[in-house]
Formats: sequence, C-alpha cells, structure tokens
Amino acid sequence: MPLTDMPHILIVEDDGDIADLLVELFMDAGFRASAVVSGVDMDRKLAFQDVDLVILDAMLPGEDGFSICRRLRASGTMPVLMLTALKEDVDRIVGLELGADDYVTKPFNSRELLARVKGLLRRSSYDSQPDPRPIALTFAGWRIDALRRQLHDPEGVEIAMTTAEFDILLAFCQNPGRVMTREQLLSLTHAGAAGPVQRSVDVHISRVRQKIEPNVKEPSLIKTVRLGGYLFTPNVERA
Repeated sequence: MPLTDMPHILIVEDDGDIADLLVELFMDAGFRASAVVSGVDMDRKLAFQDVDLVILDAMLPGEDGFSICRRLRASGTMPVLMLTALKEDVDRIVGLELGADDYVTKPFNSRELLARVKGLLRRSSYDSQPDPRPIALTFAGWRIDALRRQLHDPEGVEIAMTTAEFDILLAFCQNPGRVMTREQLLSLTHAGAAGPVQRSVDVHISRVRQKIEPNVKEPSLIKTVRLGGYLFTPNVERA
C-alpha cells in the first residue's frame, strides 16, 4: 500500500518520550504517525495534512485536551482517543461527554491501545469498501446508512455523529424492540476490544437522544429499562 494511502495518526502529547514511543508503535504497525506538543501545533498540522485519527493527551500546556476535544468535535467527526494519567471515572466521563470516542489511561498497554485505534478507524469507515447494495434502515422518519455511516433526519438533513454515537444507534436499529444491556452495547460497539467504562454507554446514549428524540426530557425512541438497560421502541425497516 502506498504510504499516502495509510491511515495518518496525529498524536498531541507534550511528553517527548511518550510521543516518540507512540509514533514508533504506529509506524511499526503500518500507519503514518506524527506528533505535536500543543493545540496550536495541532491546528497547523490539520490545516495542511489529512489526519484520520487524533490521540489527545488531556493535560497539555496552554489549551488542555478537554478544550481541544470540544473544538475537534464541533468541527467534524474525526475519531478522537483521549490519553491521560487521570484515572478517575469522572475525568473519563467528561472526555466522553465532550465527544471523545474512547479513553485510555497512562500507563497504557501498547497492544490494547493499538487495538482500540484500529477499531476506531474501522468503525469510522477508513477501510470500508464500496458496496453496490448499500444497507440502509429507517425508523420514525429517520434514515441510517450502515455502509456510508450517515444519519439523516426526517427532512433529509445529515446529522453529524461521533463514531461511538453512530455505533450505538446502529446497534439499536439492528435490535429493535429488544432490551439491550450496557454489556451488550459495549460488545457490539467495540468489536471485542476492551471498551471504556460502562457508564460511557450512558453518556453516548444521552448524546444520541439529544439528536433524535422529539423530547429529550421524556425519551420515546430510546427508553431506559430499570435494572435492564435500554429499549429501542420504533419499528425499523430496510430502506
């Protein structure tokens, strides 16, 4: 595969040793990889180079990783994996609420980190092949295209979604009328790799609800089942 066809991983990390380790890890695995030390340097890189996934340290000089994550999510759907020494669940949840697709704490296992990055790239359709028979599903006027990974509202407007949000909604559409536990949703949306804390499922579902529910305060499409999980209520049909 030509070098320019390989996925490009951008690492935003101010610790030079960790940045060098990550660049070497991903290049050995067949990726393109580069590293910058701040949000300003990241912006310069993104302005002139195509990037397929960002690995973002939470604690950075100047603008911190949480603020950078918020900016990245507001401007697009490129996968973002946060990497930090913060170990509290609340820190992970904050990162996920801001739109991060996954969260890994330091010290990290290189094989696990690599597996998660590959999973995010796969689910963001980097390596998907064109299919002459696109699979699309409709529910309550909405349309979700599993191959193109697009969601359109009843007016036909495409709705931006993170990788994790799309995965969860697609899992619901493929299992309508069935109570789905958090464990099942983690399994379906992380392709067998070790996933984030189970509470992250609640965060992503909350974000999906904000995009598709007529009334977020009283959800009717994705209902919470006490002690069970979640239930997707609409009829789902192949488009």
